[in-house]
Amino acid sequence: MISGTAFSILLFAIAITIGLLLAKLNIKGITIGSTWILFIGILMGHFGLIPDPKVLSFMKDFGLILFVYSIGLQVGPGFFSSFKNGGVKLNMLAVGLVLCSALTAFVIHLISGESLQTMVGVMSGAVTNTPGLGAAQQTLLDSGGSPAETSALASAYAVAYPFGVLGVLALLIIFKAVFRVDLDKETHAIEEQTSSVEGAPRRMHCAVTNPAVIDKPLKEVLGEEIRNEMVVSRIMRDGEEFVPNQDTVLKADDKVLIVTTQKHVDSIRIIFGAEIPMHHVDWLNGKKTVPSLKRLGITKSSLTGKKLGEILLHCHYSVTVTRVVRSGVELVASPELRVQVGDYLQVVGTKEGIDDIAKMVGNKASALDKPNLLPIFLGITVGVIFGSIPISLPGIPQPIKLGLAGGPLIIAILLSSFGPRAHITTYTTMSANMMIREIGISFFLAAVGLGAGETFVSSLLNGGWWWILYGAIITVVPILIIALLGRYVFKLNFFQICGLVSGGTTNPPVLAFAQNSYGSKYVSLNYATVYPLSMFMRVLVAQLMILLAI
Repeated sequence: MISGTAFSILLFAIAITIGLLLAKLNIKGITIGSTWILFIGILMGHFGLIPDPKVLSFMKDFGLILFVYSIGLQVGPGFFSSFKNGGVKLNMLAVGLVLCSALTAFVIHLISGESLQTMVGVMSGAVTNTPGLGAAQQTLLDSGGSPAETSALASAYAVAYPFGVLGVLALLIIFKAVFRVDLDKETHAIEEQTSSVEGAPRRMHCAVTNPAVIDKPLKEVLGEEIRNEMVVSRIMRDGEEFVPNQDTVLKADDKVLIVTTQKHVDSIRIIFGAEIPMHHVDWLNGKKTVPSLKRLGITKSSLTGKKLGEILLHCHYSVTVTRVVRSGVELVASPELRVQVGDYLQVVGTKEGIDDIAKMVGNKASALDKPNLLPIFLGITVGVIFGSIPISLPGIPQPIKLGLAGGPLIIAILLSSFGPRAHITTYTTMSANMMIREIGISFFLAAVGLGAGETFVSSLLNGGWWWILYGAIITVVPILIIALLGRYVFKLNFFQICGLVSGGTTNPPVLAFAQNSYGSKYVSLNYATVYPLSMFMRVLVAQLMILLAI
């Protein structure tokens, strides 16, 4: 007879397997994906198929850590540029969402007479915030509460949780219809918006019309500061295209292809002359003395942390590096940019020059096939420690913690953004990242379902069906208010709204649904932008409401 840990693992495997099979169901283009795992877990828990409590707790926490950490690694390279581009606005709306949820719960408490402690459990379930529930339970115990009272919090959480997932999924589907969202147009719009950020790559075409730079070499024309923020990719002269170097002399009416940042656009126009209406395809149709663009992968670990300028300092190859691509995010090939294994250099030049640089950086795809586990477990280690640090706030008796979700997410973002500066390789293949993410969310959903199933029906029969209504109100009303404000007042993109809603409610299942259904990396990026502050606020508000109720 299977028992103990083996039995617990079997239950998880069954719940996840059935849930993933049902995830393939698609009704008129609508699917709830892996969220099926949660409901299969609830059904199994109701019939007494419950794992060992220690195994259940571990799988829930570890699954959540894996999920949020993989998200952090993916969005980290573009996180800070995204934060500058509307991140403050998104976070203020996320804080508004948290406060609106708390206010809604408090108003329901006043009108219905339901205890405020119970409403904290309902609110935590309505926004699927497990750390908030845990913090509320701990605060209640530390303040003299009984185990029975903390159990009531968990029951209220379990009853409200399913609608906290399904309700938000339904709202996103409704928003897509009401806002008349065209996913292609939304993608194009947010890409244009992203490209307008000061630090984002920007392709320019200029004609050399400034008399002050004609017949002068590039090294005299470009000062050191702007040279570090731009790349002269190609020059077209008399219909012939070639790759310049620092000694290339500019001629009148040369057409120059430049990759720079939005910050330096005006300066470049002043230096070279007017920007001209050319398209990238015009260069492809020109008379070439060089081959087309090629992408080379950095696979030598010794290059991690080195500046791009240092790597190319002694190169005399007739090749120009125009951009660096990291985790799908394009970065300007500044000499000061520190590279790492897994980065891709977008280069243009002669065949011989490209071959020589390829040897220098490695460019061996097979070298990237082996999983790089060090940054994963190093980051999780630091993230768990960071999330466990108590943060004391004036006037609040209990310290606040970011927990096992907020800590690893923040550390993953910081590692993937700044790791190369410390010579830490944070590269993981996209397939490896997706595998970690899907395993994590599957463990988490199964654990929540199996844990809530035992008391789910009994809580409903003992008056808990009111908690469903209360939870639905707490789920729907704040999201409606914030989403409508975001769309019509702050002019947010649909993907930004999806990220704001899933991150503001700390709702991994909704994030997984939005990504799978709408297929945009910008959902994750905006989720990660608001998630850390939202998690902190959810935990803080839950504890404050418990202290208020005592």
